[in-house]
Amino acid sequence: MNDITPDPIDVLAVVDSVKAHAAGGIDIFIGTTRDHSKGKKVVSLEYEAYVPMAMKSMTELENKARQRWNLHEINIVHRIGKVAVGEPSVVIAVSSAHRDDAFQACRFLIDQLKLVVPIWKREYFADGSVEWSMQTHEQPVTHESPQAHP
Repeated sequence: MNDITPDPIDVLAVVDSVKAHAAGGIDIFIGTTRDHSKGKKVVSLEYEAYVPMAMKSMTELENKARQRWNLHEINIVHRIGKVAVGEPSVVIAVSSAHRDDAFQACRFLIDQLKLVVPIWKREYFADGSVEWSMQTHEQPVTHESPQAHP
């Protein structure tokens, strides 16, 4: 059920798409455009994607998540084009019989999406500057049970 769209993401529709009578939990990640980055005020983001490869990569990630956890439904929706501050850029919803599988799978999916899916982000700043931003993590992702951070 994955999608890449130029339209605003309907978060409730994404959640509804993963509902299942056997599901005891639904985990949702909503990535929104924040108003700052690199110490500067952000006015908007713009996403570009190589859509055929991005869709294939998202399906591969979904398959990997299904192999690792007992899941019912998964839906990954990513926006392309201009995205204003406060609007969702990506929504991931995962349903499973038990919450732990849904939590872990959702975290895995967003972390891996940022690492491997060919979607690029351009940041537009209030000072008129524009920068391409890397869609990768600053530290390795382990996908173990989360530890409390001091």
